[in-house]
Amino acid sequence: MKKIVDKIVNGKFWLPLVVLVLIGINWLAASFHTRIDFTNEKRFTLSKSTKSLLTGLDSTVDITVLLSGDIKSEFKKLSNSTKELLDNFKNYGGNHIQYRFEIPGEGLNDSLKAYVFDSLVAMGLRPTNQQVQVKEGEGKSQRQIFPAAIIRYGDKSVPIDLLQGQVQKNVFNSDDVLDKESLNSAEALLEFKFANAIQKLTQKETPIVAYAYGNGEPPYGFLPVNDVFNTLGSNFIVDTVNVKIQPFIPQEYNTVVIVKPTEKFTEDDKFKLDQYVMNGGRLLFLVDVLYAERDSLQSGELTAYARDLNLNDLLFRFGVRINPDLIADKHCDVIPVEVGSVGGQSQKQLLPWPYSPLLLPGSDHPIVKNQADVLANFANSIDLVEAEGINKTVLLSSSSNSTTFATPAIVQLNSLQTVEDVKSYNKKNIPVAVLLEGKFTSMFANRVTQSQLDTLKSYNIPFLRESIAPGKVIVVSDADIVMNQVSETIGPLPMGTNKYTKVGYANKDFFLNCTEYLANKKNILDARAKDYTLRLLDVKKTEEERTLWQVICIVLPVLLVALFGFVYQWWRKRKYTR
Repeated sequence: MKKIVDKIVNGKFWLPLVVLVLIGINWLAASFHTRIDFTNEKRFTLSKSTKSLLTGLDSTVDITVLLSGDIKSEFKKLSNSTKELLDNFKNYGGNHIQYRFEIPGEGLNDSLKAYVFDSLVAMGLRPTNQQVQVKEGEGKSQRQIFPAAIIRYGDKSVPIDLLQGQVQKNVFNSDDVLDKESLNSAEALLEFKFANAIQKLTQKETPIVAYAYGNGEPPYGFLPVNDVFNTLGSNFIVDTVNVKIQPFIPQEYNTVVIVKPTEKFTEDDKFKLDQYVMNGGRLLFLVDVLYAERDSLQSGELTAYARDLNLNDLLFRFGVRINPDLIADKHCDVIPVEVGSVGGQSQKQLLPWPYSPLLLPGSDHPIVKNQADVLANFANSIDLVEAEGINKTVLLSSSSNSTTFATPAIVQLNSLQTVEDVKSYNKKNIPVAVLLEGKFTSMFANRVTQSQLDTLKSYNIPFLRESIAPGKVIVVSDADIVMNQVSETIGPLPMGTNKYTKVGYANKDFFLNCTEYLANKKNILDARAKDYTLRLLDVKKTEEERTLWQVICIVLPVLLVALFGFVYQWWRKRKYTR
């Protein structure tokens, strides 16, 4: 043993030892994958739910990313971030995660390429135009790219729009590149989008969501709720429940969605909703407590007044109160307004419409984290009231330049042509959507009638004075958030799209996130809660210190190598010259 040590010390075994160490390191690197995340926000660390999902895969998930080739730097960064994420997915999913990057229609003739593009659009993916260099000296040409991916599991597939959730300047065909903040948010949502798609493909049971009717809600087939049913149908098993006729709401429904009721709820209607929640059900309310429709503005003005839905006491017991007022906000959408006529032709101009506020995330809750603006229309304010044991989280709110108007109120189009006093918009962060979580107490605990008890008894259902488990209710004081506009030439548009400007907001993502949070017992929304800090270079400081950093990055490494060579040669000469 001493001889071996002496040989190692004398340098005879250094080369074989180094080779063995390198082989061992390579074997460990190939067998065990790990990484150290030095970012403050842990942007390269997957959430616990995503890790659990990936390690539990029992078959191959095939991912095709369509963002490849000669693309602009903004999309190249998004593509690189996607690759880094999928490499991280493979660390936990192993061979069950397979991915590749490709250019849609590459190598196909024009007709086949057009067929591929039409198929992708039919899947709900939105193309983006960009200019690319054809050949040196031959100028540039337009090329359609798809910032998207397709995930396949067995015989099922799910498309992913990598830019979904950000404001789209043209929902049909955009030439605009998103700003740095929007692209940063898109990167932050990558993990959630891919993990959410994998969960939908691999889950054994699909949640059931019921669309409630019987109180004047828009029926199935009504064009303004076209995207509501499309969105629900693409992600859940959808059923309908008539609250007016049904003796009780079945607990098989994971969530009940109530969209824009216009008729008064009776005590029996509220009793059914109350007991559904007490038995563990989840509710999503999207209600308008005012008569105020933009179509009525064709005459130049409308009168907004209260609509008695008889829901105040039920919502109050849950922990909120919807006020019969109107929110006006400087941060708002635009509508066309006639400003005059030329040669007998009316002239219209797009003007800001403060009664269509662009709502902002009201908290860092995963439902709205990293989400873009949500378009509302004649929204009402929500008060948070005392409810023991209920946690209240504001999901959507107005901007810092907003106000409210008491009703009844006359809303006039010509008011847009006057200069509003900015000081009158002195309210901020007015709640419009609120999440309520906790153990609810029944509104009928001390007022249940014998008739209601007899109805439950006939179906062997006990009356509950409080919820059997912590429940969840979301209340949104504007149903128009999920209503889609209808184009005279195209038909129903995606919800949150302005039919005049074709700008699309994040309404669909908000609606889907709310429903998924309520319906999925095991959801991965915590992957949405990531913070991606946008670290931009200081342009002025960069210019001032340009030479210094060039020396540090280029000259210093060369000097270090030269110094190492000089020291090594000096050491060899000193050792062997004796």
